[in-house]
Amino acid sequence: MGLFDFLKGKTSPDNVLTAFADGTVVPMEQIPDEVFSQGIMGTCCGIESDNGKVYAPADGTVSQLTDTLHAVGLTIGDMEVLIHAGVDTVEMNGEGFTNAVREGQTVKKGDLLLTMDLEKVRAAGHPATVILAVTNSDDFAAVEAEASGKVRVGDSLLRIRK
Repeated sequence: MGLFDFLKGKTSPDNVLTAFADGTVVPMEQIPDEVFSQGIMGTCCGIESDNGKVYAPADGTVSQLTDTLHAVGLTIGDMEVLIHAGVDTVEMNGEGFTNAVREGQTVKKGDLLLTMDLEKVRAAGHPATVILAVTNSDDFAAVEAEASGKVRVGDSLLRIRK
């Protein structure tokens, strides 16, 4: 990647998205939501969060926030990323979720994006899997898992190849 590409915010040939939560990786096929597990929203993976805190997987800009506080869209270079906290949690109408960012805000890798009250989510009968989808994954040669098992925020999670 040349200086010009760097200045334009282009993704390098091997860009890595890091773990966005502390917990256990859930492969795409095992995410308990068919929209994600079948790749309809793009290549993705999940994390069963240990504490309900969700962080930025790379430097980027908050491109979208849902009124129900359970999802954040990020623009990371030429990637569009959706982070969705819990499954079917839109039904909770924001109860148990707190956003830590605003639309248009620049974030750095590891910045807190949102918090999910795991007990409230589970009490409402929803899986607490936090999902990260590269919604424009078809624009890349590959989006590949880099991790399995337990991860900590900042560990390599997905490699995006041009």
